[in-house]
Order: sequence, then C-alpha cells, then structure tokens
Amino acid sequence: MILNEKVNGKNLVWLDNAATTQKPQSVIDRISYFYQHENSNIHRAAHELAARATDAYEAARKKVQQFLGAGSVNEIIFVRGATEGINLVAQSWGAQHLKSGDEIIVSNLEHHANIVPWKRLADKRGLTLKVIPVDDDGQILLDEYAKLLTSRTRLVAFTQVSNALGTITPAEQIIALAHNAGAKVLVDGAQSVSHMPVNVQALDADWFVFSGHKVFGPTGIGVVYGKEDILNETEPWQGGGNMIQDVTFEEIRYHKAPNRFEAGTGNIADAVGLGAAIDYVTQLGMTNIGAYEHALLEYATHQLKQVPGVRLIGTAANKASVLSFILKGYSNDDVGKALNQEGIAVRTGHHCAQPILRRMRVETTVRPSLAFYNTCEDVDRLVAVVSRLASSQY
Repeated sequence: MILNEKVNGKNLVWLDNAATTQKPQSVIDRISYFYQHENSNIHRAAHELAARATDAYEAARKKVQQFLGAGSVNEIIFVRGATEGINLVAQSWGAQHLKSGDEIIVSNLEHHANIVPWKRLADKRGLTLKVIPVDDDGQILLDEYAKLLTSRTRLVAFTQVSNALGTITPAEQIIALAHNAGAKVLVDGAQSVSHMPVNVQALDADWFVFSGHKVFGPTGIGVVYGKEDILNETEPWQGGGNMIQDVTFEEIRYHKAPNRFEAGTGNIADAVGLGAAIDYVTQLGMTNIGAYEHALLEYATHQLKQVPGVRLIGTAANKASVLSFILKGYSNDDVGKALNQEGIAVRTGHHCAQPILRRMRVETTVRPSLAFYNTCEDVDRLVAVVSRLASSQY
C-alpha cells in the first residue's frame, strides 16, 4: 500500500490530503475487477458485459445518491470532478438564464474553480460579481453577506469547506438567505465530503459538486448533484451520444437528467471505483471520521502554535483538517523541501486560492492537511522538522 512507501529512506507521512487522498485497497481492487470482468460501454447493448458494466455504473450512481442524501438517482450526474461540475452549471444553467445586470455572489474563500467560471461568464454577459468578505480568522461575515443580496442576485456559489484555510462555512444560513432573495445556490463540496456527513436535501442546495479523488476514490471522476426540476429545464452543456432521445437534421430531443448531461462515453470504471470509495467511508462512518479528524486537528494546531515563528493562516473556530502556516525566516518552499527530506508530504503554494491568501496578507503557505489514516505520530514528525528549522532562527 502506498502509505507504506519510503521517501528518502523514511516512512511516508501523507499530509497532502486536501490535494488528493490515498486510495484504499478495496477501491483499487474494484477498478481492477471492472476491467477484468465487466469492461464494456454502458446502455443500449444486448450483450452480457454491457449489462454488467451498466449495472455497476448505475449502482455507483445509487451509492452517490444515498451518500449525499439526494431525493433521486436522476439528480446525480457523473463528471470529471468538481471543476468540471461548476463549469457545467455555469455553461448550461448560467448561460441559459443569466443576462446583463444580473448578480452572482461568491465568497472570499473560494478555490479558483469556483471563481474563474463565474468571472468569465460575468465578463461575457455583463454580470456583476460580488464577494462575501471574511474576518481575520477566515470566517464568513454573514451580516455583510446579507447586505450584498438584492433583487438582481441570481446565483450564490460558495465552498462548504475552504481548501486553503479549512474554514467550515455556515452553509445552511448562506443558502437560506440566498433563497429568501430568490437566488439559486451552488455549493462546492470538494473539501467537505471527506470530512463530514452531507445531506443535500437538508442543505437545500440547488447544486452540489465534489471530486472523487478527495474522498478516497479515483481521479478523473466527480459528481454534480442538482435538483431534478432544475436539471430537466436546463439546456445541456455538451452534445453527443447517450444524451439524446432522438436526432434528425431538423430537431434534437434530449433525455431527461442525468443522461442529458452525460454526453459520450464517460469514465465508467472510475465511477464504479467511486462507488467502492463511498462504501468504504460509509462503513467507517462519516461522523466517526469527522470526530477523529477534529481531535487530530486540535492536537496538531496546539503543537504547531508552540513553535516560535509559526503563524497559522486561518484560525476559524469551526474548521476541517487543514493547517496552513508560514515560518518566519524561511520560504514556504524551503519548509516543504525540509519536510520532504524526512518523508513528509505537504503542499506549498497558493493552493489555487489566491484571493483568500491575499486577504490573509500572504501569497503562499505551507499546507499540511489531515485524513483519518493520519496519526498523532505523523503530526509529531511534522512538528519536529518545523521546530528544528525554527530553532536555527532563534
């Protein structure tokens, strides 16, 4: 297993989970089994392997529906990841419904994937893009958000958990305020689904997106949840096979959701692998995972705070498992390289979230990020390296 790898002669400590998570053997085995026993294109074939592949693919869709608490499998669309999911909504629903003078609201916490598609659409359509501010701890300012909502607000798009700071946003309140103003809401769940239970019906999100590789599944597969009535009244983003009821040179009639948004041959094997990953975390229990990770985050935060010269970036009271920091006297790349020499993998850089880091008066950070397979010993090894670096400065 990859967590048993040696890096520079040391046991690997994987603290880059916000970028991607490692995969349990059951996920790897399930993908391998698919290619060995089920590999076929899905739907519309009379032969046995097509039936097996279709059953496996649609079973994965059902698992995602149950995992998210969606009302129907028809509300689950497979895409390449959260980024493609946001672009799908922007280029289908957004292109169809938003016009000059309309307003989109995003938060200052957003990953570039939840900024760039809306900014591009705003520039093209003459829309106004507004930003929910945050305080010095990286927490959403709800009162300021409420002031941004107007009769022209058509969409609010925000992250449930910040990838750069770990802030957990007050999603239910943000969504309720948006709906009261008559706006639709998209939630970026890329960083939340691996750390906490999510129920899209309880949230009342209009769309919810996530990436499989963040939740111990394969890369190249992700999900858009959308309310079924909204999906069925939305023009598809891409055209091709699988998404049509009938095609003539005079008229095209589309399938209803989800097929209308799954043009061409999708990533069948990795959708099946995502289903296996969901089985895995469901068996562990998302509540159990969240509780363990919260305790580990508190331990790691306390330990890092003791190191002279460390400044934690993002100190919200309600956080998921991200520990962004900078160390006085060192570039972030220098810290990352020193950790790598000891077999410890962290991410350094702007984490595709430049606006929020600049709000925190930094350009980049060192970002250890935790998962349920990490331990206090992993944290101790991280802190030992950072302490050794700090001691040479003081």
